[in-house]
Amino acid sequence: MNISSIIVRTRPENYDAVWLNLQESGLCEVHFGDKEKGVIIITIEGENVEEEIEKLTKIENLPFIISADMHMSYCEEELDKMKEEIDLNATVEELNTDKKAEEIRYFGSLKGKY
Repeated sequence: MNISSIIVRTRPENYDAVWLNLQESGLCEVHFGDKEKGVIIITIEGENVEEEIEKLTKIENLPFIISADMHMSYCEEELDKMKEEIDLNATVEELNTDKKAEEIRYFGSLKGKY
């Protein structure tokens, strides 16, 4: 399952119509927006990237939409694979040592550690 956030842009005078069209489209969930800036934040879901792109294309073609850009994407299968690769026992052992915090090597994520 993929979930992606989309930033939709429209002219402020078309904001209400676009909000309603998005809600009624069945393609996405509408979360919040800024009427003065003509920005609406939505999420789409799909079984794969192709399904998400198909929905994004349909959203882009709705009336009064200037742009609809994918901002962030989450793939459940990718996260599960990363979890399998992390040795949490080694991480816990390292944290349970008598080392000072500045002596513990940190790479910004557990993924880069190994």
